Amino acid sequence: MNLYPFSAIVGQAKLKKALLLCAINPAIGGVLIKGEKGTAKTTAVRGLASIMPLTAQEGGFGTENMTVPFVDLPLGASEDRILGSLDLQAIVSEKKKKFLPGLLASAHQGILYIDEVNLLADHLVDILLDVAASGINTVQREGISESHAARFMLIGTMNPEEGNLRPQFLDRFGLMVEVEGHMDVVDRVEVVRRRIAFEGDPEQFVSQWRMAQLALQSRILKAQQLLPAVKMPEGLLTLISQLCIERSVSSLRADIVLFKTATALAAWAGRLNVTPEDIREAAELVLNHRKGKKQPQSNPNNQGNQPKNESEQNQGSAGNNDSGECGEGNCSDTPEEKVFGNGQEKEVPKLKSEQPITVPELINGRSQKAVQTTRGFQVRAEKTHVGNDLAVSETILNAIMRDPDHLIIRTDDLHQKVKNGKAGHLILFVVDASGSMAAGKRMEAVKGSVLGLLKDAYQKRDMVGLIAFRGVEATILLEPTNSIEDAEHAMGSLPTGGRTPLPHALLLATEVLKSYEKTKDLQPLLVVLSDGKANVPLPGGGDPWRQVLQVALQMAEKSVRALVIDTEIGYLRFGKAQELAAALGAECLTLDELSPENLTHLITARII
Repeated sequence: MNLYPFSAIVGQAKLKKALLLCAINPAIGGVLIKGEKGTAKTTAVRGLASIMPLTAQEGGFGTENMTVPFVDLPLGASEDRILGSLDLQAIVSEKKKKFLPGLLASAHQGILYIDEVNLLADHLVDILLDVAASGINTVQREGISESHAARFMLIGTMNPEEGNLRPQFLDRFGLMVEVEGHMDVVDRVEVVRRRIAFEGDPEQFVSQWRMAQLALQSRILKAQQLLPAVKMPEGLLTLISQLCIERSVSSLRADIVLFKTATALAAWAGRLNVTPEDIREAAELVLNHRKGKKQPQSNPNNQGNQPKNESEQNQGSAGNNDSGECGEGNCSDTPEEKVFGNGQEKEVPKLKSEQPITVPELINGRSQKAVQTTRGFQVRAEKTHVGNDLAVSETILNAIMRDPDHLIIRTDDLHQKVKNGKAGHLILFVVDASGSMAAGKRMEAVKGSVLGLLKDAYQKRDMVGLIAFRGVEATILLEPTNSIEDAEHAMGSLPTGGRTPLPHALLLATEVLKSYEKTKDLQPLLVVLSDGKANVPLPGGGDPWRQVLQVALQMAEKSVRALVIDTEIGYLRFGKAQELAAALGAECLTLDELSPENLTHLITARII
């Protein structure tokens, strides 16, 4: 199979440089590549394997020089397939337990590639990063205990539009690169020209770039051999720490990775000493995804120890482009992004409550853990009388233990998997659209919050729906969805005005939530934005307020989590929203300013 040559990739200098640095020193910790589709992410990663120096591995005739393994980890891979598991064939044929190596064993001394790593289950990402850092894979399960070497370069690609990785995982990747499509006409033309040539005659195209490929392979090997001798001047260690502190990066992993990346850059340039320019170039790859939460206060007494200002940095790095070329594309192009700058903090919304409220710490991107979900990793197996989600290993083992000489699986041998995975959330807004100007502001705030929550809903497995009530009825404006496109289309127009049919809205919300009761992986959260005033009864007449409390109590009996945002304004207040919250068993809050950001923050803090 002919792969597109790494040296034939047009542009993408920073991407190619990051991959080459990890090839020189895999201990850097791998690369996370962020970018939209069609930006050569996968092409570059696959092409890297073909220019990696040969690796020594034990073969059938002793030690052999072999090409670097390239393992593509599919999103649907199970934990057993990745880590290794019991060899069922050995259990059946040899009547003994035997370890069957997984993908991590196959990736040893090679590249482990994960496309759309942000969509991989959190526990699998955590496992992969732990093994990549330690170089050892240990499996202790189902009566087996095995350890084997698993030293590999971990490379993940992702499309930011499909959600981000949690900060805890971002920090574990050594380097991060953001790539963009070619906007220069000349570059785009050249990309198309080369791609068409490759597809027309792959062998001929690869042959044309063979010398450039061999040159890159030779240069990587020389850099690997030179790396142990590269020295870091003591004063530059201070610069590394200063840069990390300037970005408010608390993790010391950043300092260590910055050290390793800078030395790899020196080795790539054929130098035995690291320079300040190496550190600043490395910082572009190491610090961008490790942004701190808070900028430290400047100390006037330490001004003499501060890093150079931007103009001095630019002067110091001028003329350094000739030391970092890689093949046809120059991988040392001066980065266009500014690395060192102060971020702006967003104010946390002020909340008012009639009673003390304990808000759990917000963990970005984390979804609630749920036991016995349909997705997730297996934590144990238990006996069952039906064949749902069969735990094959446990079932066969039970049959063998019952009769080692005759493998016959009976009903009482059956075991099912018990999984512990991420539970998504069904966030259902119920919004008062009656009135005029105030209703319009409420609807716009909710619309912005819905779109904000849906930005990474696919990754978190969340769904969002919207019910609005006005006039004489309640309407589902947005069926529960995780599609931001569907939401934008459904909320194109937001009608307001009229009376307040609150009991209709709660009854409709009950029906919507009931339709998702059997979905174990979704935890419902009802968010009601209303002043609590109701003046339209259900069909058949009656007291609308009593009907509101009756439906609310029924929802509370079903343990529906709820949050009430009191939108009542004016000097004279009746406190109906607080009574509604009490009937629902929910919090009742008042926002000083109802905005999409404040509302989204409020909800996100309650769905960890």
